[in-house]
Amino acid sequence: MDDNIRTIDLVKTMLRGFGFERFTEATTLAEAKKILKATPPDLMLLDYMMGTEEGVTLARWLRNDPASPAPQLPIIMLTGHADRARVMAARDAGINEICVKPFTPADLIKRILTTFESPRPFVNSGSGYFGPDRRRHDDPRYKGPERRKRV
Repeated sequence: MDDNIRTIDLVKTMLRGFGFERFTEATTLAEAKKILKATPPDLMLLDYMMGTEEGVTLARWLRNDPASPAPQLPIIMLTGHADRARVMAARDAGINEICVKPFTPADLIKRILTTFESPRPFVNSGSGYFGPDRRRHDDPRYKGPERRKRV
């Protein structure tokens, strides 16, 4: 899902090189929702900005809406907007991986392989977050939810 046709074509070329054969594309959030409701894919590559709309809005809908057709669909966000606030917004929306533009085929396949070969379990915080566990590492020094207050 991207609003730039050149980016869509470039990503599709990379994906074909990896062996992917079927693609569905959307340039707006409304188009994307319609496609997702009709036939949820196995993986979604989502741009952070789709015209004037933010892709994280689609991710939040997919993860949290009771009518979502695939709340655990793997999502890799493609973005040229890699500032801390946007990366955290993507993470908090339940994005599995982020790939920063410009990226190479190696960057993209690394994110795809991480998503499928080392999936993080999904968690429901009960306070609005549903998505892949945001912790990437099992820290043996972890001492409970209040550990940061002691640092």
